[in-house]
Amino acid sequence: MHIITDARTTSEHFPGLVLAVGCFDGVHLGHRQIVTALIEEAEKIGGTPGIMTLDPNPRQFFSPGSAPNILTPGRVKCKLLAALGVQILYFLPFDARTAAMAPGTFVQEILLDRCRIQGIIAGHDFAFGKGAAGNYEFLKESGEKYGFFTRQVPPLITGGQRISSTLIRELILQGEVDTLPRYLGRHYSITGVVQSGRGIGRTLGFPTVNLDPGECAIPAHGVYAARARLKGVAYQAAVNIGIAPTIQHDKPMIEAHLLDFSGNITGEEIEVIFYRRMRPEQRFHSREALVDAIACDVEVVREYFSAL
Repeated sequence: MHIITDARTTSEHFPGLVLAVGCFDGVHLGHRQIVTALIEEAEKIGGTPGIMTLDPNPRQFFSPGSAPNILTPGRVKCKLLAALGVQILYFLPFDARTAAMAPGTFVQEILLDRCRIQGIIAGHDFAFGKGAAGNYEFLKESGEKYGFFTRQVPPLITGGQRISSTLIRELILQGEVDTLPRYLGRHYSITGVVQSGRGIGRTLGFPTVNLDPGECAIPAHGVYAARARLKGVAYQAAVNIGIAPTIQHDKPMIEAHLLDFSGNITGEEIEVIFYRRMRPEQRFHSREALVDAIACDVEVVREYFSAL
């Protein structure tokens, strides 16, 4: 997949470019429905399917002090969209300049002058431009005026729920990670670099890797059955999210005990894939009680995966 870091300044052009624009946070099943339509339309004209995504997410621009809750950072989004067949990925930096851009300016300067689109695919709730004043009707009228085609994709409903990034984010924050595959099309995961910790897990007999989640949405505090993917190998893992009240961390952490693994991997990239919340985080009356609880958690995780 070819990546363009700033759609506002690019001079690259692609034959028969068909574009979909949005955050695509999560690249969930609703987004995949849009990508499918995008590729279908591009194939009809022998063109090129492309995505334009906002970076950073407007949530970060408008509420920089709010809790981090992004589903897919840019590099993860690239990987997921490439796997779906997207050939061109434009990043549109979302800053004061982009936020102030009128819908007509966006169409003329970005879609036409810079990208030279032949068509555009939009979701059911597509909005763009200053104050989200632009909508699909505006886009359709612009297409009739300037000669590009438009297609709107309806929402995807599963089990009576409209699939959206907001719904998925809420389920993650509630710890309901086992429900996510029906909306995401995969298990939710967080990828990051292993951080050095205080080594307390090792003294307890259960060494952990500490993951900095960055801007990603963090599941509710508790113990999770997970897999940890390291250098292409997936290990079963018992993961604690929280402040570890028995030993008191200063801030919430993601600590993963990889089953049947040993070694120092500080500085390595790791992906933690969440399958099920096994129990809420607890305070124990002694370190001995904590050790017993962790040992029990490890066995519960083994049993969970052996039953899959």
